[in-house]
Amino acid sequence: MNHTIRISVRNLVEFILREGDLDNRITGSIDMDAMHKGSRIHRKIQKRMGSTYRAEVSMKLIVDFGDLKLQIEGRADGIDEQEKVIIDEIKGTLSDIQYIQAVNPMHQAQAKCYAYMYAKEKQLEQICVQMTYVNLETEEVKRFIEEFQFQELESWFQAITQQYEKWARFGLEWKEKRDQSIKQLQFPYTYREGQKELVTSVYKTILRKRNLFIQAPTGVGKTLATVFPSVKAIGEGLGDRMFYLTAKTITRTVAEQGFQLLQKQGLLFKTVTLTAKDKACIHDKANCNPEYCSYAKGHYNRINDALYDVITHADQLDRDSLFAYSKKHQVCPFEMTLDVSLWADVIICDYNYVFDPNAYLRRFFGDGVKGEYIFLVDEAHNLVERGREMYSATLIKEEVMAMRRLIKEKDVKLARKLADVNKQLLSLKKECEGYLELSSITHIILNLLQVMAEMERYLEESEQGEERETVLEYYFSIRDFLNMYELTDDNYIIYAEFNEEGQFLLRLFCVNPATNLTNYMEHSNSTIFFSATLLPIHYYKKLLSTKDNEYAIYAHSTFDVNNRLLLIGSDVTTKYNKRSSSMFASYAMYIQTITSAKKGNYMVFFPSYKFLSEVHEALASLLVVGGESHPIEVVIQSQYMGEEAREIFLEMFEEERDHSLVALCVMGGIFSEGIDLVSDRLIGAIIVGTGLPQVCHDREIIKRFFDAKHLPGFDYAYRYIGMNKVLQSAGRVIRTEEDRGIIALLDERFTHQQYLEIFPREWETYHRVTLDDVEQPLKEFWG
Repeated sequence: MNHTIRISVRNLVEFILREGDLDNRITGSIDMDAMHKGSRIHRKIQKRMGSTYRAEVSMKLIVDFGDLKLQIEGRADGIDEQEKVIIDEIKGTLSDIQYIQAVNPMHQAQAKCYAYMYAKEKQLEQICVQMTYVNLETEEVKRFIEEFQFQELESWFQAITQQYEKWARFGLEWKEKRDQSIKQLQFPYTYREGQKELVTSVYKTILRKRNLFIQAPTGVGKTLATVFPSVKAIGEGLGDRMFYLTAKTITRTVAEQGFQLLQKQGLLFKTVTLTAKDKACIHDKANCNPEYCSYAKGHYNRINDALYDVITHADQLDRDSLFAYSKKHQVCPFEMTLDVSLWADVIICDYNYVFDPNAYLRRFFGDGVKGEYIFLVDEAHNLVERGREMYSATLIKEEVMAMRRLIKEKDVKLARKLADVNKQLLSLKKECEGYLELSSITHIILNLLQVMAEMERYLEESEQGEERETVLEYYFSIRDFLNMYELTDDNYIIYAEFNEEGQFLLRLFCVNPATNLTNYMEHSNSTIFFSATLLPIHYYKKLLSTKDNEYAIYAHSTFDVNNRLLLIGSDVTTKYNKRSSSMFASYAMYIQTITSAKKGNYMVFFPSYKFLSEVHEALASLLVVGGESHPIEVVIQSQYMGEEAREIFLEMFEEERDHSLVALCVMGGIFSEGIDLVSDRLIGAIIVGTGLPQVCHDREIIKRFFDAKHLPGFDYAYRYIGMNKVLQSAGRVIRTEEDRGIIALLDERFTHQQYLEIFPREWETYHRVTLDDVEQPLKEFWG
């Protein structure tokens, strides 16, 4: 049987021909082609050419290796069909054209591939390759042209493709073994009630190339229920790779365990987990240059040998195993992990590797890259705020001035351009009385582009050192702001304000991230959003996608409702105008009464550290040492807890004690989501207040934005965010079918219809209580 493997010209060249050091100091490595302006310049240059010039010419060539065919494809920027045919490769840059004295070999290699493909098709004996470098600001052009004989190009091209043959064969053979193992794969457990329907829904969604939103209560087994049908779909050719996207380390671990379980059932599936660069680095701080790191020196000379060793010997690639291979071959572990991901069947990673315009994996999602991907978005409720964060950007006036002061003695031209931007921001600052919405900032953008050009020149000219590192870091900051400006549309509000530190800032605020997220979802055949708290589901559908033909399901919970007691304290509130010492005392009495009803471990979640502190003080005065049959031990989540401190905090729930442990925590914090305290490690969650975010400009912008669209602005800006924190905090208690515990919602607002409508189905039965009568339902439940 003949098999065809597809690869782009760019990926082939960059994979086979890379060599030398890994060096983050080389500004030429900044992918200027990723800038939107680059494509516009391409079109301008192409239109200036004569009638013999054809732009954006698609090409394809099949190299026959017998039972294996390699299909190489791509798009040449231009072909000038004069007497001597010229293949044109256009590269945009912010560098001054005069500093470009020679072609970049990797750029020219791409053009040589197109030259060979065209010459072979047209039976040409010789052909010219032209590198066209164009300054993105001045539009000044510099060209380098070289003629090649066909025989010379053919020998060069065959050498590259022959080197790639072993990689293509490995990929093909692995895919056959993988797909065979998938056919034999069975679901590893007996299906829980409703779980098979969930598995079927995921598979059918992928089959139809649609998106799916799943509200999946704790205990449904949502990880396996989404992973298993996705693996099956890949085995049926409905996708070639899966991305399991998470927001937290704990959910990445759960995903890894899910795939390991299927691998024990016989699944052959290569899994790789991507971690942040600083965490993946062998040093305390990631500094990828050969003077600082021995692994960076000659990295590209060794990386392909390291990569082949990894993919032919390991299927489960987590941080520890990748470190071991990195050490063996003396290559950068982070860069090696990215390369390994190209050969993985599933990539477990943070949202930003797929959705963030400043961090997404260009090897999978760059221009011209077409993959058959399946996205599984775990804890999808987090993606709304993360999306806003990813697609927003801020420019701070004081930072512009700090950069100007840093280089004013070294580079007058750059300092002058920074001064121009500062002058414009100063003008805005004088108009601004705390907050100012803006309809246009084009004049500032134009000056920032000039700053970028001067910074590019400065970085080309300057020597290594701390000062240059600072400029380079700020260069990326400005670049990110400009890239984000290219995305601004009706979903954005541009404004200026003074922050808490008194700094003056200009902000591009993405109010609704749905359009941007959808643009990145276009790379997937299907996206499955799932969470235990995806309520109300219409809100998440509105803010996570612009498509109107998507599915949504509410997975059935198998947990016995009799194992949970849901209380609503109707005589207390966290409203600002009701906060007082007597109210704090009432909350303290609720905590004492609930946690004294049965010895065990409890978590109390507060709206803020300040509120926590006030109630803790009132609670301390209530606890009389020796006077209680079950004295209470109180521990507090501190505001700044490292990884070790968090582990010590959670270890306290493992200890045996003869009294109740009460942990005072903050809603939306590190202990309100993603921790798994099963059985009697946690028997109660007390939620103080409705979790509403604090009033600020961004929240008020969101409210006004959706009010103007005749949608419930207050709900979108405050209520739904707060209730998600409440649901997450409450979800810490009942984790398995055997668990028993209480959930106490202490705020009279929970009795209002607007909040009751957001309750999950499992909360249909609840007890409305006051301090006077809360003991009775507790006694009945625990009795």
